[in-house]
Amino acid sequence: MTAPFIDLGVHHNPRGLSDRIAFGFTKALRWCADTFFAERYGHRAVVLETVAAVPGMVGATINHLACLRRMCDDKGWIKTLMDEAENERMHLMTFIEISKPTLFERAVIIGVQWVFYVFFFGLYMVSSKTAHRVVGYFEEEAVISYTSYLAEIDEGRSENVAAPALALRYWGLPADARLRDVVEVVRADEA
Repeated sequence: MTAPFIDLGVHHNPRGLSDRIAFGFTKALRWCADTFFAERYGHRAVVLETVAAVPGMVGATINHLACLRRMCDDKGWIKTLMDEAENERMHLMTFIEISKPTLFERAVIIGVQWVFYVFFFGLYMVSSKTAHRVVGYFEEEAVISYTSYLAEIDEGRSENVAAPALALRYWGLPADARLRDVVEVVRADEA
């Protein structure tokens, strides 16, 4: 399998207060993930994808309700956001199969989802621009994390296990695909 090209130098420099808030928030969450998970990239991926699955759902919900109120067409925006939420959910389900989180980690996932959903819903209501920029910075950080995960696999610190059947079906990977292949396609999704 040929890995898709990812330009790792792409970064949106913060412009204005909204971007700075989004960037600072993202960096604060990144620090928390680095502190809590260190180099356990499989578990980090589970929590990252838990958070990443929320924005599409929030955006779709708010846009859906706005279109109902205004009695207007959404021009395909709701479906696009729902597709993004579904894609992030598939990332989550794949990494859950790979890392097999403990009961405690599953409780953390549930707590993080609830807290982040409420926070992001509020942020989207106050400033959808800032909320969308947060998502952009999340994607940048995800690419960095998955690049580090690939290095872990290449250096033998993370076992290159067989890809779960779910990943084979969702991304159309070959039957002999490994964890490295999964991380590559997930990173490409995030880019």
